[in-house]
Amino acid sequence: MAWNEPGNNGNDKDPWNKKGGRDQGPPDLDEVFRKFSSKFGGLFGGKKSGNGGGGLGGAGLSFVLIIAAIVWALSGIYTVKEAERGIVLHFGQFDRIADPGLRWKMTFIETVIPVDIEAVRSLSTSGFMLTEDENVVSVEFQVQYRVIDPFLYKFSVTNADSSLEEALESALRYVVGHSKMDQVLTNGREVVRQNTWDELNQIVEPYNLGLIVTDVNFKDSRPPAEVKDAFDDAISAQEDEQRFIREAEAYAREIEPRARGQVTRMTQEAEGYGERIILEAQGEVARFEKLLPEYQAAKRVTRERLYIDAMEEVLGNSSKVLVDVKGGNNMMYLPLDKIMDKQGNATRVALPSSSDINDLRNKVNTSRNSTLNSSSDRFGADRFNDGR
Repeated sequence: MAWNEPGNNGNDKDPWNKKGGRDQGPPDLDEVFRKFSSKFGGLFGGKKSGNGGGGLGGAGLSFVLIIAAIVWALSGIYTVKEAERGIVLHFGQFDRIADPGLRWKMTFIETVIPVDIEAVRSLSTSGFMLTEDENVVSVEFQVQYRVIDPFLYKFSVTNADSSLEEALESALRYVVGHSKMDQVLTNGREVVRQNTWDELNQIVEPYNLGLIVTDVNFKDSRPPAEVKDAFDDAISAQEDEQRFIREAEAYAREIEPRARGQVTRMTQEAEGYGERIILEAQGEVARFEKLLPEYQAAKRVTRERLYIDAMEEVLGNSSKVLVDVKGGNNMMYLPLDKIMDKQGNATRVALPSSSDINDLRNKVNTSRNSTLNSSSDRFGADRFNDGR
């Protein structure tokens, strides 16, 4: 049966009942602490006093001091990241810059403030600003910067980031105030951006903020709502102008090589033609030089042969034949081209028979031979002039 069940007086099993079964109640806390102090003092070699108290001995005190020194030394170990530099303050005064790696500081005496010098930070400013021509524009600007000197960044001014933001707004208002509205909204944005960058550097340089501005961005610029439509049309017209210019430049880049190719082709054709004429002339000269000894050896035969070759070449391309009848004053004209044109129209013109054609051919040959014999001497003399 449990000690606290009904019917059990609990004299033997009650944990709070001691010394003859009298109810003593909970233990006294003061008594517990005194016993604990006595045991702790005995552990480090202390002596108990007459009233039961204890104290630390020399060896125990030394042990506690050693443990405290080790804990204090270990608590001073810290790490500086690769992208950071640590500003070490000795009793609140600047002492040194801690490089990346495992470092140690005196706890409670030195304080380390890490500063990231590789991260690119950014801040922006915006608002309505007055231009030189007394117009109001809404401008949004952003700047990117990086810390180059941790000590100046933390201690040259109260807040370097806030100071840079105020300097940016001041530089932007100055540049916009000296620019016209069209420049800020349309084609002068790059000029405004560069001038703002230069003005910002001039403003922050005397303050030694420990910062360097890496880039500035002209994010947005808008006219007032009352004139927004008109400026949208103006911007659209400028974009069309640029597009037309680019198209014209592309067309010029396309046409120019083609024209140069045509010039090159015509030049090469002209050079080829000139070389061909020269070669043909040289060939004629060579042919006549080879013909000259033959002419000198047999002038009459050579003249007749040249005349026949020339007449054959001329009459071979002609569709009309002129026949000089021997012993007569009339010259017969034979329009072979007209006869060939009318071959398909047999109802209107009758074609000559084969016997008529043979007779005509014989007459032509007879007349041709007679003419060649009578005119060969005269023609050869006039053509070659005795070999010259």
